[in-house]
Amino acid sequence: MAFNLEDRPPWPILILYGLQWWVVTLPCVVVTGVVVAALHYPDWPNQVWYLQKLFLAMGLISLAQITLGHRLPLVIGPATVLMVGLAATTEASIGALYTAMALGGALMAILGFTNRMAALRRFFTTRIVAVILILIAFTLSPVMSRLILGPNPQTGLAQAGPALVLAIILLLALVVTNELLKGSLKSLTMPLGLMVGTLAYRFFLPAATAVSQAPSPRLPRAGLFLSPSFELGPILAFVMCFLALIVNEMSSTEAVGRMLKAPDMDARVRRGVGMTGLGSLFSGLLGVIGPVDYTMSVGLISATSCAARLTFIPAALALMASALAPSFIAILVSIPQPIMGAVLLYSMVSQLSGGLSLLVSERAVANYLQGLVVGLPLMIGLLIAFAPAEVFHSFPSILRPIIANGFVMGTLLVIALEHLLIPKTAQPTSQCDP
Repeated sequence: MAFNLEDRPPWPILILYGLQWWVVTLPCVVVTGVVVAALHYPDWPNQVWYLQKLFLAMGLISLAQITLGHRLPLVIGPATVLMVGLAATTEASIGALYTAMALGGALMAILGFTNRMAALRRFFTTRIVAVILILIAFTLSPVMSRLILGPNPQTGLAQAGPALVLAIILLLALVVTNELLKGSLKSLTMPLGLMVGTLAYRFFLPAATAVSQAPSPRLPRAGLFLSPSFELGPILAFVMCFLALIVNEMSSTEAVGRMLKAPDMDARVRRGVGMTGLGSLFSGLLGVIGPVDYTMSVGLISATSCAARLTFIPAALALMASALAPSFIAILVSIPQPIMGAVLLYSMVSQLSGGLSLLVSERAVANYLQGLVVGLPLMIGLLIAFAPAEVFHSFPSILRPIIANGFVMGTLLVIALEHLLIPKTAQPTSQCDP
């Protein structure tokens, strides 16, 4: 290792590595941020404003983690599991959604800083973690479909077909590119996909580009902080999302910490989970999606031989500087939605691969009953994700955000099946990242 955890590289090298981490973080923030911003706001100014706040939040939280939290070189970005909660809970107000996220973040911070997570980690067995990984990919399928095909493909068949073909070609190109690139160059896969995909879209589908980039009305921008709104349904739904997020954060921190043989790992994990919880609390107050640490850091550290945590300080500052550049953010928001959908699909394919690999490597499905514990929640989650919203109108409003959320229902079902049907002696605790 050229630079260890507490080393301080010379300033030129420090800044260079910082820019590398910024480039790696950028597509993670952009893809999730643009998708969620479009879910909430149809107008251009508010989407740009949403991404500005998101970049500010990610930069501040990354800086807090590297100095006060786990103090490890971990890429931070929006949590996909929270994106599932935002996308699935369609009837709640924006204020209610982000209030629920803020409360979930507060709960996560309390659990982290008070070290109440050991029992929770044992509760989430290998099969449960694998199903959560796959559920995230499955229940985001309607979002990816709307991005690629448009919100109403029946009225835009002339563009939906070519957009679908282009998205599939881009997806395959991303897979091939990721295999061809070696070492730290793999981090360029998603940025290259966004750039090349956007150019191809504007070249091959100029009519669709003209329509999608038509000027939108200059509506007033949302405020810096959202007004809180308390609704029990979204709060209960986000509790399940945050349980998965805690396991995610613990696993990411442990993966990098063990690789670097960092001291005081128990304390680092507690601080990391607690700081991520505070980050979600802060993000919820801002009205943007909360953070999580990504395990992609492991591969990049190995490829670059640089594990110095101080290199993340320039990256965090660059994220905050991006928040102050609305023209730069506007360029990101202008990326065509089918290209965003294809890149998000690539990310979810990786998520799905991780879940399947976990099931195979841990031999978590060895008989029909264990297969049922995995398959039934996935099918129920997928069924609910694609069900029309009108199907759930007959349910009480307090239960609707839970019953209509395929991820929450799938997670509840796999937990119930795992701990009721499978003997405790056959429930290995997972060390994997959901």
